[in-house]
Amino acid sequence: LLICGDLNIAPGEFDVWSHRQMLKIVSHTPQEIEAFGEFVASGELYDPFRDAYPLPEKIFTWWSYRAADFRKSNRGLRLDHILLNPALKARVTGDITAKIHDHVREWERPSDHAPIQVEFTI
Repeated sequence: LLICGDLNIAPGEFDVWSHRQMLKIVSHTPQEIEAFGEFVASGELYDPFRDAYPLPEKIFTWWSYRAADFRKSNRGLRLDHILLNPALKARVTGDITAKIHDHVREWERPSDHAPIQVEFTI
């Protein structure tokens, strides 16, 4: 099983630009953080992005259009996820790579989300 998409939850302290300031904002409330954690734990889901970008590195997949320069302000959130269940992860041969294509945000009229990618062989 592979779950991927814009899940609209930034589940960790290092998945938001300011944990303290975001705790009352939809996508990073304590209730959402807890529910997402329970969901991931219940399926023993694997997050390849945290291997590619280990804690305490902050990683984002979304930036508001309100900032004139999204890189300079870097007030982002990690709302997009790719998660693997144990059965799929066990079938992977070799390394799993995970990338956030934030350069796409520099295109003319881009999405406010950066594409994310995971590569592996089964």
